[in-house]
Amino acid sequence: MSATMIKEFRLPDLGEGLTESEILSWKVAVGDTVTLNQVIAEVETAKAVVELPSPFAGTVAALHEQAGSVVEVGKPIVSFEVDDAGPSPSAVAGPGAGASVESPAETAAKREPNLVGYGAVVEKSGRPARRQRSYDGSTGEREAAREPVPAVEPVPAVEQPARLAMPAEPTVEHERPRSTPPVRKFARDLGIDLELFRGTGPGGLITRSDVQDFAAGSQAEVSAPEVAPVAAPAVGVSAERETRTPIKGVRKFTAAAMVQSAFTAPHVTEFLTVDVTPTMELLTRLKASREFAGYKLTPLTIAAKAVLIALRRNPTLNSRWDEAAQEIVQFNYVNLGIAAATPRGLTVPNIKDADKMTLLELSTALSELTDTARSGKTSPADLTGGTISITNIGVFGIDAGTPILNPGEAAIVALGSVRKAPWVHNDELAVRQVMSLSLSFDHRLVDGEQGSKFLADLGAILSDPATVMTMI
Repeated sequence: MSATMIKEFRLPDLGEGLTESEILSWKVAVGDTVTLNQVIAEVETAKAVVELPSPFAGTVAALHEQAGSVVEVGKPIVSFEVDDAGPSPSAVAGPGAGASVESPAETAAKREPNLVGYGAVVEKSGRPARRQRSYDGSTGEREAAREPVPAVEPVPAVEQPARLAMPAEPTVEHERPRSTPPVRKFARDLGIDLELFRGTGPGGLITRSDVQDFAAGSQAEVSAPEVAPVAAPAVGVSAERETRTPIKGVRKFTAAAMVQSAFTAPHVTEFLTVDVTPTMELLTRLKASREFAGYKLTPLTIAAKAVLIALRRNPTLNSRWDEAAQEIVQFNYVNLGIAAATPRGLTVPNIKDADKMTLLELSTALSELTDTARSGKTSPADLTGGTISITNIGVFGIDAGTPILNPGEAAIVALGSVRKAPWVHNDELAVRQVMSLSLSFDHRLVDGEQGSKFLADLGAILSDPATVMTMI
């Protein structure tokens, strides 16, 4: 006779250090039969929409969160009824042993990995305990945690969840405030002591947003309602005159990144206006050439290649400040980030090993990157690991700006619009095509001399592409 057991699937970390994701839609319903790696939901995280595959084969027993919910990493989102492969010889005997033996989990761990690769890992993760849906100890993770005290089987099944549900207890049981390693590092970078406040997460877990709220100057209890200071429109003011939008998803992630960057890296911005008429003439010739027929070439393509060439002569702009290790990390490769405006907000996907690409390969990669970003299908891997970025504000008719660094990067270049303007050319006044370049850099990593030389090299390439011959 085949027995069944309940398996919980907890929301995995779909990116580097993310603490929450929003469930956009469910692709299954309670009672549906699913197979391993079948897509069960769409979630938005790290400014991208990710399809979440099932780590188990079985029947959907419960959906713990509704579409539109923002869920903490590690929190149960769905339960499956799966076949029990039978008791393991080493299983702990007891009333619930048939539903809690480890052999099914071990078997699952040996299966081919799912698209995300978190099925078996979630069950063995070391995350702090969070609020549980009661299935009487049916998950392998909960039974594994109780193995040391099998002599009091009926009591722990009741008392343990009750103790976890008490809001004041977790801080007593831990020597330091409960949080995840990325959040602790984020607080350390901002110089914030987590002992000074409690978190709004389950059991007092401190989240990244809690740290941001405290950094913004809120000394009040962070668990207070986040819109409490603005209760209602003033007397005589119609509520229709205001629109309130929840801060979540892409906007919340972007805001967190910008706050982290602004509070961590001392920004310096330099500007340079150059005559890019020769670059625009080169672009026209390339478009007409047979080699580039059918490919999308823009000023961004040429500028991106110019940035990569200038980096070879000024490698300090392709580095990272590692506060935890007290080291400067010099990258010997370039993952070029391209800021992209999407319907969900700003994203900065990056092209891996862009420095090794030809102009034709770079053109193709840029086209694929922007198309994927605008469709909201950029993978988490493409949104992490960038080493330097470009933002093309010229497409909005803007000449210059002071771009904020992408966290973890030493520099970002803003490309202004290409405009016809009076310019002194060959000692005569002429109408030329000019562009303003804006360079922001982290002054901890890049000295003024190094930043200025990089910007000068970039300007020289765009004003006369033939100068590349003297740089490589």
